[in-house]
Amino acid sequence: MLDEHVAGHREIVPDPPPGDIAIRLQCVELRYGPKIVLSDCSMDCQRGEITCVIGLSGAGKSTILRVINGLRHASRGHVFVNGDETTHLSDRKLNEIRRKMGFAFQYSALFDSLTVGENVAYPLWEHTELNPTEIRERVEKTLETLGLEGVDKRMPSELSGGMQKRVGFARAVVNDPEIILFDEPTTGLDPIMTHVITETIQNIQKRLKATCVVVSHDMPSVYRVADNIAMLFEGTIIENGPVQQIKASRNPIVQQFLEGSEDGPIPL
Repeated sequence: MLDEHVAGHREIVPDPPPGDIAIRLQCVELRYGPKIVLSDCSMDCQRGEITCVIGLSGAGKSTILRVINGLRHASRGHVFVNGDETTHLSDRKLNEIRRKMGFAFQYSALFDSLTVGENVAYPLWEHTELNPTEIRERVEKTLETLGLEGVDKRMPSELSGGMQKRVGFARAVVNDPEIILFDEPTTGLDPIMTHVITETIQNIQKRLKATCVVVSHDMPSVYRVADNIAMLFEGTIIENGPVQQIKASRNPIVQQFLEGSEDGPIPL
């Protein structure tokens, strides 16, 4: 259903998604100089569900999040967020869309010079007109929801890796966003804290009824949180669907990845 015509160059005609699709990438290509990171990359994310993007390390999974957020601009193709095509929007309009979006970075990306409370409050100062009392109350409520009550005056360096992750989550959701992007949320964590973080993502999604995109190659966590899985390989989404569909895929690349096997078409 992607209409294409040739006029010296193949042009992709945008195909706006239906209302139940919160995010659509359509034939997205992204380059870093001569290197092609994403190529003919297409995927849909169902509204109010968790989509996990899986794939090899360095495959471009985190780049997909940055394309959705507008931190990276596609060289070709189209990106839709809540019905708006963001590919060529101005910074001002992109910022309006980002106000309804939270981003939990892989290494938390907390400001070392700010307290936990100040870190979590940062989006509220930047994107809302709440007064200081309202901001303090919102921060305290968000931290409490994530099991972080009483740490607002501490510095990030005083926290464990798992607690820093949850503070990053708190900053991502303090605005009650409609869309939340999680970049490798369990990387570097022990099994116990991985379980805590996985449960935290599930609780956040249920509380906010948000559309979540989780980049991960931790398959036990993926199976616990995902409604849908998209497999990225060599810059392209090669399969996208509900968890059971992906588990039953006959694609040998998908099966080799899921099984963690040395045998198969994926080069080692």
